[in-house]
Amino acid sequence: MNSRDISRFASAALLATTLSALPASASADASQSASTPEQICGSGFGRVADGTIPVTDVNDIVRGHVHLLYNARTGENCVVTIKSSFVGQPTMTRAVLYRQGIALGADDEGAFRYYAGPVIRQARDRCVLFQGIITNLRSGEKSSSSSIQAFGGSPKFGHCGSGERRRRLGS
Repeated sequence: MNSRDISRFASAALLATTLSALPASASADASQSASTPEQICGSGFGRVADGTIPVTDVNDIVRGHVHLLYNARTGENCVVTIKSSFVGQPTMTRAVLYRQGIALGADDEGAFRYYAGPVIRQARDRCVLFQGIITNLRSGEKSSSSSIQAFGGSPKFGHCGSGERRRRLGS
């Protein structure tokens, strides 16, 4: 072995030692980044046809997607916003679900690393509107000219009634 090979071997050993010493939460965070909307919402939920919408900024750059899912057995809707930008960074991210005829929406908003949600609400035979927001802002940080804010969601109330919601992707 020459000195160059020894240096490479030492670097590889150091990297392996560092990776094995990562806290358990780091591996948990990594598994969260690979989550699907179905995994986040839970058993029985399936994506609604036309229920995946890109979350885009003012330059039409897709920063993630907001997903609407439905559980035909329980009559519940679920909304989750999954980031494709700023992944792993705790930035302000939001998932919102409105039910027609009910004044207040339900949401999950915070400085999340991978996704916001799930927001789960009973909505059998009710029309819903859903939205997602992804930013590069950290908790408590004010918006500025350099901040990125991306929005996406349904433009109006829809996905009404159990018959339409049963049309899931892949069904």
